[in-house]
Amino acid sequence: MNEEIQYRQPFSVERAIQELHIKRKEILSLPAEKALDEILEHPQPHALVHSFPEEDFYFLIHDIGVGDSVELLSLASARQWEYIVDIEVWERDRISMNSVTKWFDLLIKADPKRLVKWFLEEKIEFVEFYMFKNIEVIVREHDQDPSDFGDGFFTFDDVFYLKLIDNPYDYEIEDKELRDAFLSEFLHHLATYDHVTYQNVLLEFSTVLSAESEEEAYRLRNVRLAEKGFMPFDEAIGIYQPLKPEAFGKPHSLKRLGFSVSEQGNSVLPPVPFYAVAMLKEDNLFTHALQVIRTEAILHQLQGEFAGLCNQVISADQKKIREREELRHIVRKVCGYVSIGLERLTEKQTPHRVNRTAALIQKFPLSEIFRVGHGLALELKWRAEKWRKQSWFQKQGLPLSFWGEEWLGFLGGLLIKKPMFFDNYKTGVIYREFNSLDDINVTERVLNDIIAFDHLLSLTKINTLSFPREQVRTGVVTHKSLILTVWARHYLGLSEELLPIDPDIFNNLFNALWTQEDNPRKIKRSMKESLLNWLSDKTGTDIYDISQAAGQTLERLFREIESEYGEVSVKNLDMKYIHLFLLKKQGESLPYGAPAYH
Repeated sequence: MNEEIQYRQPFSVERAIQELHIKRKEILSLPAEKALDEILEHPQPHALVHSFPEEDFYFLIHDIGVGDSVELLSLASARQWEYIVDIEVWERDRISMNSVTKWFDLLIKADPKRLVKWFLEEKIEFVEFYMFKNIEVIVREHDQDPSDFGDGFFTFDDVFYLKLIDNPYDYEIEDKELRDAFLSEFLHHLATYDHVTYQNVLLEFSTVLSAESEEEAYRLRNVRLAEKGFMPFDEAIGIYQPLKPEAFGKPHSLKRLGFSVSEQGNSVLPPVPFYAVAMLKEDNLFTHALQVIRTEAILHQLQGEFAGLCNQVISADQKKIREREELRHIVRKVCGYVSIGLERLTEKQTPHRVNRTAALIQKFPLSEIFRVGHGLALELKWRAEKWRKQSWFQKQGLPLSFWGEEWLGFLGGLLIKKPMFFDNYKTGVIYREFNSLDDINVTERVLNDIIAFDHLLSLTKINTLSFPREQVRTGVVTHKSLILTVWARHYLGLSEELLPIDPDIFNNLFNALWTQEDNPRKIKRSMKESLLNWLSDKTGTDIYDISQAAGQTLERLFREIESEYGEVSVKNLDMKYIHLFLLKKQGESLPYGAPAYH
């Protein structure tokens, strides 16, 4: 008789961890409701949940829904609980009592005995601070009658009488019913768990020094979060300190990756947050550089470094990120500025550029490369602000709308607190973060054009102060309508002032603009030369210099006239649709497009 002998494969810690890693990535790629089922149906749900980095577990429970994640919270480790509390219950440097109530209530639903044990062993000072804010305690003397204490007091041992404070002096309770239910249940579990400890806690929390306890809790919280890149704001904001490309690469900034090829072997690599790394789907120089790195340990550490950099930016922006889409925005921002930094640092090294950038991200901190990229956007912002203070249009009291929709968009993106790229809804939004060196270059070209045109207008000595301010604020007067209107008045033999033109007189200019052989019609070369000659005479500047500084802007202006009116005959011309020239309304001195102010 042949017997089948089965050999059990020896247990391997490394293999078990690797299997958990694979399963974890699979779960985080699933829709939230399926992810929950996969975890709960796993043969070892505790080990699986404990294998999640704290950041990933935090996003997972928010994806699933906090109220639906009680079972997951019961499986979570103490460090995962602590991370959630560290992220959720602080508003800058102050503890939010309402948030504490919300999250402690969820944790007591998840595992009340474990919560009490965790508090007593690791969070006793924090709990005493919370109780100090919400509970009044009276110790009954042997000859005292409890009725002397007034209404609202209750007791578990006829010695310590407790009352939940209805109106704490330094915060407003958002959900009193929830607060009261949680504290009643928590105190009951605490008294049941260890009555002597319960009494000691009640004696101790009444002597808490509120400010000192909160300050110490904040310090310890910052120490824990700093290990993950969540620095205090005053330190995290340093990520936005610009670093000039020529100052990059100093020896003191070199980094050493923790594993060499020979060291890594089959070593178990520590888990890195998956959510941020999984969102690295941008098609740019940084992601291309990551793709050419073949050493798993090095790639693993770079991914961890990137996740830490994202956390530092979250701290610097003072945002509380809970949803995937919110995190995706941060990932795009960090990935974009790192890529811009790499593009700038390797722009003269076209051959083997990706390999060069792969070497850079292994040799130097990603934070310094980020600072190079973001510094380019900041330089544009500072240049725009400096120019605006001394610009001609500012001295004339003109609004930003004077620069028209497109130029206003680019300027607006630079003049807000944190510079943004004017996308104009090409990707669904009006403003977004700078993603590439092309974004920087496009914005710089537009800013150069605006500054050059502003300088040109300053030389014309056109006075806009006499034009009604109400009409200026409506956006009727733009840099386009200003220069075209004053030139048109010159061409028609009118005074060279910023005044609307009579429609009947304007028809003479309109007829003179066009060639006859083209369809749609083109503006005559002689008319373009007329504008250049007028600007040269008006500004005292050589035509060549005007063409160099503002030639492309003027050419775009002519193309816009051709696009708007090239197929319209003079008899079909509707004056109210002409916005590139200021024309009088019938029977009024106001231009078309301006409201009639009285």
